[in-house]
Amino acid sequence: MDITEVAKVSGFPASTLRFYEEKGLIQSTGRVGLRRLFNSDVLERLALIGLGRGAGFSLDEISEMFTPEGPEINRALLLAKADELDRKIKELTAMRNGLRHAAVCNAPNHFECPKFLRLLRVAGKNRFRQPSKLKENKFK
Repeated sequence: MDITEVAKVSGFPASTLRFYEEKGLIQSTGRVGLRRLFNSDVLERLALIGLGRGAGFSLDEISEMFTPEGPEINRALLLAKADELDRKIKELTAMRNGLRHAAVCNAPNHFECPKFLRLLRVAGKNRFRQPSKLKENKFK
């Protein structure tokens, strides 16, 4: 398959495919003129990359899942990411609920509303949160 076909089928733009190749996530098998050629199994690899990116994995974390023998998915890393997503969902739910309350709150000023002030505290804590610890906790 040439890069145009892979882009069409996978939904990834050709520029992303070239970037992923540069990062070693996918490999072309050659060229026809200026167009890169790929085996059809690149689509499975791109689907895994898309799933990983959607779940919040970095490209470095995803690249560690690809071995010369094929994809090797680290289950402990998946569980850690799932826990991280659960925490994020909880935070976002609380923030959404706070925003809904603030939109209909009867307080003359939002800064007089205890629920809005709690929302501000949560937002402030999240702003200064440390980066993901998944990279540091390489579970195998």
